[in-house]
Amino acid sequence: MYAVFMSSIHKGSKKPLTDRQREILGFIEKALVREGFPPTIAEIAQAFSVQSNSIRGHLQALARKGVIELVPGASRGIRLLKPSSEAALPLVGRVAAGRPILAEEHIEGYCRLGPELFQHRADYLLRVQGMSMRDAGILDGDLLAVQQTPQARSGQIVVARLHDEATVKRLRLAGGKALLEPANPDFAVIEVDPEREPLVIEGVVVGVIRTEPA
Repeated sequence: MYAVFMSSIHKGSKKPLTDRQREILGFIEKALVREGFPPTIAEIAQAFSVQSNSIRGHLQALARKGVIELVPGASRGIRLLKPSSEAALPLVGRVAAGRPILAEEHIEGYCRLGPELFQHRADYLLRVQGMSMRDAGILDGDLLAVQQTPQARSGQIVVARLHDEATVKRLRLAGGKALLEPANPDFAVIEVDPEREPLVIEGVVVGVIRTEPA
């Protein structure tokens, strides 16, 4: 699925944004989805052909209006904040072992999506790492829309936690065992015996978003 999905999240702020502030916010949102991290002030200034001091002033205004947080001393210290009055999906990046998927340190920002985008409700977006699901149309860097649930049916693509590591695979249930199947012959099937090792289902994939053509 190809979609331009990050509509401006400024409507949750208490004060309206100027046109230029909306443009800068949109640039930050797109960079976050495309690159996985926010742009520097210099990169924003270059994109808008203005001085860095001008961009710094706009960013400070966006922070006062509650749509971003500025992290002192960080070159990419811009963090998108969740809107206060509208539903938004957390955008989850690299998941650390032993920590819940939606732990605060995993969340890169928040994205507001139209409810019509997916057939089933999504609770968060997860950035894909690797090519193990390539033949299912899920590529490195894609965003998966995930419905948070501890249960899944055989045949569904799931976000599973095994040995404190999160992985995206197709679930197959057979003979009392669970198989986590990749969609790429270069990767091996993971066979799990639930009686010997815990398999935790974190959610079911309900959509794929690609920000660049394959």
